[in-house]
Amino acid sequence: MLEALGAIADGRVERLGPGVYRVTSSEGDRSYRVYVDPGRGLAYSDDNGTRLRGYVGYPIIAALMLEGLLPLDERLAEALRGVPWRRLNERLKRYALVEREVKRLARERGVDPGELDGFVEKAMERLRGLRLRYTGSPPLEALGGGGSGG
Repeated sequence: MLEALGAIADGRVERLGPGVYRVTSSEGDRSYRVYVDPGRGLAYSDDNGTRLRGYVGYPIIAALMLEGLLPLDERLAEALRGVPWRRLNERLKRYALVEREVKRLARERGVDPGELDGFVEKAMERLRGLRLRYTGSPPLEALGGGGSGG
């Protein structure tokens, strides 16, 4: 959730069409193709977290926020602008440590970590309610090619 907020604040989420997005990585060297169709309960992204580990990764979450299906808090997003997510993940190795560092940074920017926790809890509850399932092959016409996978 937090990485999705940061991606939105950074302007790294581009809507290409109905339910179709391109999300650029925090270092700008990768882009992910995202397709969401909540009416049919489908979601797709070619980011590694989604493809290889089977969870709804931050690119899908960011798209759902911009679709208005998950909450989006601009003030919290702004506090997460510019976070070097990949660098933190590579250096700290464990998401709990990355999250602690991100919350420390947010606190320095005037956002209490408890606010972030409350936001994540509310957004996760909404995400569970969407009951999305991963589709390994989204409609080709929806994605229109492009993207570099990751």
